[in-house]
Amino acid sequence: MAFEYKIVRRVEFGDTDMAGIVHHAVYFHYMEAAETAFFRSLGLSLASRQAKPLVGWPRVHCECDFFAPLQFEDEVEIHLLVAKKKSKTLTYAFRLHQLKGPERREVARGRVVTVCVTLVDGRMKAIKIPKAIGDKLQAAPTRLLV
Repeated sequence: MAFEYKIVRRVEFGDTDMAGIVHHAVYFHYMEAAETAFFRSLGLSLASRQAKPLVGWPRVHCECDFFAPLQFEDEVEIHLLVAKKKSKTLTYAFRLHQLKGPERREVARGRVVTVCVTLVDGRMKAIKIPKAIGDKLQAAPTRLLV
């Protein structure tokens, strides 16, 4: 079972604002890219149309604390940790680090809570995380979440 995943991205020009730094909303795109890659690494998809029942993962809480700016062409490592796994929800902790040569500087920390849902009569309904998904995930050890 997996509880963490890391990806590295390069800051694109379109990620930046008029001051030349990464716009705050883009950090959530980075976190979502890590989540998507994490699921893919487990042979899963956040938007699989083959799963029964069909499930989605809307966000019910998102937050991010910023410590230092990222700029165009910086490399950023996005580290995802499964902070909590409950019957219907997954909580992710994210740590974002700017990579410059051998240096790593933490630039942000985020947290995202998702709920597993399916559609019933055209409306989202929270359901237990399907066994085929839940069996591949576990919460990270507490020592990694501090």
